[in-house]
Amino acid sequence: MTLAIALSSALAALVLAIALMLPSINSPTVPFGVRVPAQFAEDPAIVKQTRIYRWRVLFSGIVAAGVCLVMYSLTGETLLLPLSVMLLVGFWYGCFFLANHEIRSAKAAGGWFQGLHQGIAVDTGLRTDPPRFPWLWLAPASIVTAATVVIGVIIYPSMPEVLAVHYGAKGMPDRLAAKTVGTAFSLVFLQIGVTALLVGIAAAVFFGSKPDIDPAHPVASARWHRRYMSLGAKALLGLAAMIDLAMLGSSLLMWSGTVTSWAPLVIVLPILAAVAVTVVVLARNNRERDAGEEDTGLTHREDDKYWRGGLFYINREDHALLVPRRFGLGWTLNFGNPRAAMLLAGVIALLGLVITLRFGG
Repeated sequence: MTLAIALSSALAALVLAIALMLPSINSPTVPFGVRVPAQFAEDPAIVKQTRIYRWRVLFSGIVAAGVCLVMYSLTGETLLLPLSVMLLVGFWYGCFFLANHEIRSAKAAGGWFQGLHQGIAVDTGLRTDPPRFPWLWLAPASIVTAATVVIGVIIYPSMPEVLAVHYGAKGMPDRLAAKTVGTAFSLVFLQIGVTALLVGIAAAVFFGSKPDIDPAHPVASARWHRRYMSLGAKALLGLAAMIDLAMLGSSLLMWSGTVTSWAPLVIVLPILAAVAVTVVVLARNNRERDAGEEDTGLTHREDDKYWRGGLFYINREDHALLVPRRFGLGWTLNFGNPRAAMLLAGVIALLGLVITLRFGG
């Protein structure tokens, strides 16, 4: 009970911290997903909406926590605790859309792009001299998965004939299954699936993403993009390794028949720690630095028409699969690209595998 509350509170606190700090670490020329000229980045309308957004998010976090604690006190159901995180995310995006709408209105009313020289900058070196994909960062995930297979093969004959294939929130087995190769190595299949998916996303970031080069500072912007792209790929591969480590721990519990109230920590802690580290690394490097480069006098094109609500990018004329997020960390799909459906299908298939293996009958 206490463990479930602690884990849910830690996750909610992480989400709340991310929501509050994003306006400060995102590019000042796309506040709340709205493209604005650099000279309007500190416009009073933007400053006001940033302040209101933070108060709304903070209030929403208090409300979400209060609602779920009341529901938990009335029902005693620990599965309701993660609901606070879902509520907070919903409130968070509601606050975002309100700010997005107000800034778009202020930009239109003020004619912020009138008379400005708009331009596009590209990094042609991405084709002639692309950065190297960090394949060595795949080694930890591969080693952990291989170790899981080897350990499982060695101890398979001595495993209990009935395996605990799922643990409840209190750490007690709540679903059992007869020992078979498929049952015993179900989490190995999950390791392989997660690793393949995250490697695929990292490769898509490297080879299928479009950089958002600032035409005012093209050299520094291109340099930042290469560094951020490499950090993003390394973060995804590191996350795969930690997820695989969590699956190894869960497999050992299943294979040994161990019953402990700390079972949820075996899975949650490595993943939560990896997510926290990933967020910190990307957040520290999420804003490009001009490094003293002289301003060219150009500004980004006004391209809000391709962004639905500042979050969803839909441009059928753009062949890029991924583009940098306007609000948040990392990249988002170009939903106008047919390949986006294939990637989403892979994610849905993996989620279906997780549900089948861990929650199915």
